[in-house]
Amino acid sequence: MAVPIIGTQMVPVRVRLGLALAVTFLLVPVLPEMPLYDPLSLNTWLVILHQILIGALMGFALQFLFQSFIAGAQLIAMQSGLGFASMTDPSTGVQVVVVAQMYSMMAILLFLAMNGHLVMMEVMARSFFALPVGMGGFDEGVLMRVVLSVSWLFAAALLMALPAITALLIINLAFGVMTKAAPQLNVFAIGFPFTMLMGLIMHWIYLPTFYDHYIRTTHYVLDFLQSMLPPISG
Repeated sequence: MAVPIIGTQMVPVRVRLGLALAVTFLLVPVLPEMPLYDPLSLNTWLVILHQILIGALMGFALQFLFQSFIAGAQLIAMQSGLGFASMTDPSTGVQVVVVAQMYSMMAILLFLAMNGHLVMMEVMARSFFALPVGMGGFDEGVLMRVVLSVSWLFAAALLMALPAITALLIINLAFGVMTKAAPQLNVFAIGFPFTMLMGLIMHWIYLPTFYDHYIRTTHYVLDFLQSMLPPISG
């Protein structure tokens, strides 16, 4: 319910609940033996809340993968004047630029094409071996690493947008020099549409390298998820 794609608003609540139950039935036979708890005791409800917190934290960490592409596309769009074209993101329900939606859809399709949803299920199954059901959970450093990973999100977005931002900065500096050299020319009348055109060209140039950037980012996020789980004993 907390992971990207499956747990978004694009999927109806009933479908999400059905998928959660289906995944549960598939994973139960391969999971270790579960401890017995009194269903009416307070300790049982605390254990349930603790397990929900573990799953939500893992899903939140996986959200960094897709949000980095959205943030990077937002930076490019705002610098190139393409930020005016926005639409409601069906996965989050907030307004994002159309360019960011395009990169988000490409990341989702690559994630599904490379069986990323199966990797999510495998990580969830391994979590029951690394973190057996009970009050034991992540160590103290995991929560701090998740908080510090927010800075990685912006670093990955900046790495994605830096070439386009640099090119657009050079273009704006060139227009500034032209305005200073020939004040009678109405440079601003052609500057804005030209910047938008160059922004589209930057996206066209970046598309062939998007796959490599996606692979590097995905490996980092999956390694981070693996580092969150302690080693499996035995």
